[in-house]
Amino acid sequence: MNRTWKTWLWSPFVVFTVIMTLKFYMSWNVIYDIGFSWKPLLTELPIIWAIFAVIELLATKRKLGIYLFVNLLLTAVYFAVIMYYKYFGIIVTYHALAQVGQVGEVKGSVFQLMHASFLLIFIDIVLIGLALTFYRRFRGWAKLSAVRVPRIASAVLLVAAIACSVVTIWKHDSVLNEVRQTEEMGIINYELYKVVRTSDAERTIPVAEVTRSAIDELKGLTPSTETPAHWAEAKGRNVIVIQLEAFQNFLIDLNVEGQEVTPVLNQLKSEGVYFNHMFQMVGQGNTSDAEFITNTSFYVPPVGAATDEYINYSLPSLPKRFNAAGYLTATFHTNDVKFWHRNEMYPALGFDYYYDKSWYGEDDTIAFGSSDKILYDKAIDEIANINKSGKSVYANIISMSSHHPFNFLPESMPKLKLPEKYEGSFAGNYIQSEHYADEALGVLINKMKETGIWDNSVLVIYGDHMGLPVYSLDDTDRELLETVLGKPYSYSSMLNIPLLVVAPGLLQSEVRTQTAGQIDIMPTIANLAGLSLKDDIYFGQDLLNHTSNLLPERYYLPSGSLIGNKSIFVPGEKYDDGVVYPLPADSNAPAYPSADEFNRALRLLKMSNSYIKSLPPVDGHTEPGAMRTSQQN
Repeated sequence: MNRTWKTWLWSPFVVFTVIMTLKFYMSWNVIYDIGFSWKPLLTELPIIWAIFAVIELLATKRKLGIYLFVNLLLTAVYFAVIMYYKYFGIIVTYHALAQVGQVGEVKGSVFQLMHASFLLIFIDIVLIGLALTFYRRFRGWAKLSAVRVPRIASAVLLVAAIACSVVTIWKHDSVLNEVRQTEEMGIINYELYKVVRTSDAERTIPVAEVTRSAIDELKGLTPSTETPAHWAEAKGRNVIVIQLEAFQNFLIDLNVEGQEVTPVLNQLKSEGVYFNHMFQMVGQGNTSDAEFITNTSFYVPPVGAATDEYINYSLPSLPKRFNAAGYLTATFHTNDVKFWHRNEMYPALGFDYYYDKSWYGEDDTIAFGSSDKILYDKAIDEIANINKSGKSVYANIISMSSHHPFNFLPESMPKLKLPEKYEGSFAGNYIQSEHYADEALGVLINKMKETGIWDNSVLVIYGDHMGLPVYSLDDTDRELLETVLGKPYSYSSMLNIPLLVVAPGLLQSEVRTQTAGQIDIMPTIANLAGLSLKDDIYFGQDLLNHTSNLLPERYYLPSGSLIGNKSIFVPGEKYDDGVVYPLPADSNAPAYPSADEFNRALRLLKMSNSYIKSLPPVDGHTEPGAMRTSQQN
């Protein structure tokens, strides 16, 4: 009897059940901070037992090795979920895991997010491996583990466990908020569900229903027959769009110990139109998604990065419209053009030229390539040279030096003199990095004036995405941010990025508090440049002529989230149990969006995806404006 119990207690089924229970409780504690609850046992254990039952039924040899492999696989899933949540605030799926090849490029960001305690999730694998290698008596476990569980017991367990998991998944299939959905389903159930289930957001609607009037109606816009304000005022001017890496709006006008963090942007703000309620709308592709949205005024895909999902379609875009108006179009970035498949995205968007790391070299390297100062200096020289040939330029310049985890600045570089409590902190490093990004902008402004193109250009500056994830801040960072913000750091501050439009001699200095998103940049530029979008399909709005807005969000907020004129809305299981957050400058009680607004926002996302998927494929990149590298200049 004792021998039978010993055999059972030391069987792989029991041992790995205990191990996996500890691991899924660890994962839940990081994500949900729940302490002890019966819910993880009820949602995670059945599917794990189902997997173990299959092993017991089918494995005749090397059963322990199979258990070890499954343990490693499930551990990797739990670890990936923890790490992804700490940055994005969402639950990773196989779509995002397909981008694991990008990790080497951003390994510094990965290490910054990693807490030493997270690695404990692998400790059993290490210990078992060492014991099997160096402890001869422990190898007897392999013989002990070969004892088979009765097949009928395994079969009954398999059926019962699968039934429990299926019921759990089925009951929560309609939950909108993916984090809540995972909590109700369990992590492994959710991952399997996402493999086999196509979400509502991915379902297409008839493309005939995607019309200019339908989009305007969903957004609450009233078409006007009058000439819009500022129409074609900048026609023929260079349009230079600066995308600032990880730049959040709270930095503007921020003073720390009497020091301006962004003196250059503060000055530019007084010379143009500044939108202080601008919000990021990127997805999995982060910076590359910001480039995509800005140049197309389409939403990011339901899953994956735009550079993965949409680059094979012939995309209507701002570069193509500028090409048709006689402009030369170019994009400048000091990273490798193959990162996030930009080498395929740029032809799809219709850029004439790209200038990447191979052109810039590695002078004054910060982060993944030449510094922002080198980026701007050489880009403006190139634009000025093109102007001399009689061509105006539409240019995207993508900054990079202030990249997460914000520890790339050389020690010798002059920095702000911050109080000791900021030293070595994530928030302190962020402020220092963005101070450098602002200083580098000064190089751009001076260069534009030196080369004589300042007065004949429109300068558009915006942040690509947040830099400080609310999910990965420690107590010190939260305290520092609350000190500089004067309020707790939350979604409204995290997602809020700046937008400045400076057109010397044309636009008066103005601060606009309307809700705006990256999707609105394209129609705003088109209006200033005199590029007609009549009857075209796009999903943003000209911010110089429309104030009310509706911004459906993806990825950094759960599905169904939206930003309206007064607040950010995040759904719970459904619309009815959602939560609202006031916008950064709104001290009043946040406004709960109507069910109609909520449904309209969801339909806008579906319309965008449906329209793009109906576009013809890119025909070998041979359409007008086909891609040429800068080296062919």
